Amino acid sequence: MDKQTEFVLRAMEERDVRFVRLWFTDVLGFLKSVAAAPAELEGAFSEGIGFDGSAIQGFARVYESDMVAHPDPSTFQLLPWRGSTHGTARMFCDIRLPDGSPSFADPRFVLKRALDKASQMGFTFYTHPEIEFYLFKQPVVPGQIPTPADQSGYFDHTTTSPGVDFRRQAITMLEQMGISVEFSHHEGGPGQQEIDLRYADALTTADNIMTFRVVVKEVAAIHDLFASFMPKPLTQHPGSGMHTHVSLFEGDTNAFYDATAEYNLSKTGRQFIAGLLRHAAEITAVTNPWINSYKRLIAGGEAPSYICWGQNNRSALVRVPMYKPTKGASARVELRSIDSAANPYLAYALVLAAGLAGIEHGYDLPEGAEDDVWSLTDKQRQALGIKPLPRSLGMAIEAMESSELVAETLGEHVFDFYLRNKKAEYEDYRSYVTEWELEHSLPVL
Repeated sequence: MDKQTEFVLRAMEERDVRFVRLWFTDVLGFLKSVAAAPAELEGAFSEGIGFDGSAIQGFARVYESDMVAHPDPSTFQLLPWRGSTHGTARMFCDIRLPDGSPSFADPRFVLKRALDKASQMGFTFYTHPEIEFYLFKQPVVPGQIPTPADQSGYFDHTTTSPGVDFRRQAITMLEQMGISVEFSHHEGGPGQQEIDLRYADALTTADNIMTFRVVVKEVAAIHDLFASFMPKPLTQHPGSGMHTHVSLFEGDTNAFYDATAEYNLSKTGRQFIAGLLRHAAEITAVTNPWINSYKRLIAGGEAPSYICWGQNNRSALVRVPMYKPTKGASARVELRSIDSAANPYLAYALVLAAGLAGIEHGYDLPEGAEDDVWSLTDKQRQALGIKPLPRSLGMAIEAMESSELVAETLGEHVFDFYLRNKKAEYEDYRSYVTEWELEHSLPVL
């Protein structure tokens, strides 16, 4: 028994933990959970806990359904909202087959595989997400426009807004679970919040994002609110994204930093951006996986719609922040397309794969776009070589379907399931008569 396992078993006894929730994520990014009694945990560490994989989205076909969840002791944390006596803890799991081999359908394994490739190239991949979401008053009724929790705006400082107490309690719980928060504030839409997590390696960040969503929804419920990570829940107000700052390190050295280069951006950093741009359309069905995602991406504002990069351009897909230009460790690039509701394991695996492809193949970085890309005409954008991101989930699926990079990174099983699932979702949506059509067409046709 290793030291981490011994620590968890001892902590369970010392803290009087009565339940352990074993968490993992399906291919679409929904959290799954099974509760284990403390007496079963030692066996779970050594043998795992079996379950029917065919009942989980994307995990297995009926004839190969047996799966085993193996808890990762390094992810052990108490759930603060469950109280300090007779408490409840959680651990993330790695999913394996009965013979002990990794399940290729496990999103966590997909990211681990991508990180292994980066490691073989000498890199560690770090990510820092800025997570946006909305708070609505209860009750939230499906099919009806929700009521925002407040009418505040970007960076507004208020004493009466429910978001103030909500953010304080949510951040306290996140910190209690070992998840460091860097900043928090009210965003541009009514009821819209942003909480930024501190830099961590991509696997830790993905685990933290899944935990973050649970904490946010739990704290919202405590305050009689509803938290939503839907990309664009309100027609007239900004969507919610997850702008993610990324960097590669070689040991303790930031591979994106070059003090002598323009923007202090190294050749490696430029090639990484070039990879993101070249493969942007192919990975969009995963970074923006929902029908509603494209309502956010075509709405303008700070949501990117075009494949370009810039240094001080918040309309660009990729931005090179210059907050601390003389501090090499802080050099990074910001990808602005990812949804708050994306599967973080798959999204980060593809972001990394795209960037590494740029480095491996020596992609050239095109000229940066410093104009507001939205203000340009189609002809101007075309003359600059700026192409649009997919305009719909259907277009994103088409781009993904022909991508060798996505197929290789996700693996055959996840790639095939994901495409089939998203095609079915899009076809169902295409046949659905919307409220807009009834409002605009029914009276006149």
